[in-house]
Amino acid sequence: MPVELKSSEDIEKMRIAGGLAAAQLEMIEPYVVPGITTGELDRICHEFTINEQDAIPAPLNYRGFPKSICTSVNHVVCHGIPSDDKVLKDGDIVNIDVTPIKDGFHGDSSKTFMVGKPSVLAERLIRICQECLYRGINMVKPGAHLGDIGHAIQAHAEKHHYSVVREYCGHGIGRIFHDDPQVLHYGSLGTGIKLEPGMIFTIEPMINVGKRDVKVLPDEWTVVTKDHKLTAQWEHTILVTDTGYEILTYRSDDTIEKYT
Repeated sequence: MPVELKSSEDIEKMRIAGGLAAAQLEMIEPYVVPGITTGELDRICHEFTINEQDAIPAPLNYRGFPKSICTSVNHVVCHGIPSDDKVLKDGDIVNIDVTPIKDGFHGDSSKTFMVGKPSVLAERLIRICQECLYRGINMVKPGAHLGDIGHAIQAHAEKHHYSVVREYCGHGIGRIFHDDPQVLHYGSLGTGIKLEPGMIFTIEPMINVGKRDVKVLPDEWTVVTKDHKLTAQWEHTILVTDTGYEILTYRSDDTIEKYT
């Protein structure tokens, strides 16, 4: 199936949707503290999306998902369901994944937050995972291959003795939440489709301290590491431009400039 190339009008709407996703993650950060529940974080993001952004939370009721954001704590790889029973503790890490819909277009981004004072292991994992994201983004330009992105991510993770989750990947995005192409976070240089200006997709590596193996819990959503070791994830929505890339979900705390 050919990958959709966005029009200039579509790209402008994606910039708006991406900006809303970035604003959500900036808004929620002060609330990510010991003692708060992931259910409360979900309510805060939901109300902000509806009331402040006049947008729609895409995850809510998507294929039966019951909440407006994903909250993945410690060994939860992705798709963690917010709950009033899940209280964040000092030293936890939590990935918050948000996707607002504005004027029919999706903005998708996530960040792994540190709750209180993390361990040295957790802090290092989060940093290396973010670096993996940035190294993947830096491969994006017309004529490059999707495999170049995955290769850069895998090489950096494995250099630091971490593993890359393979069951979940980045994806095309626009009017459709999950579209072509699939963006693997591992691979070989020069493989996969060639990138063209107007393509928009997410890059969202999931990096584990232990082995890459994962399993889905009985709720049919929550994905965890099989060995229960820590995992982290970062995600941005990326536009392929005529000369390189544009991060549509760029936040004020991004530091990709250090790696360009």
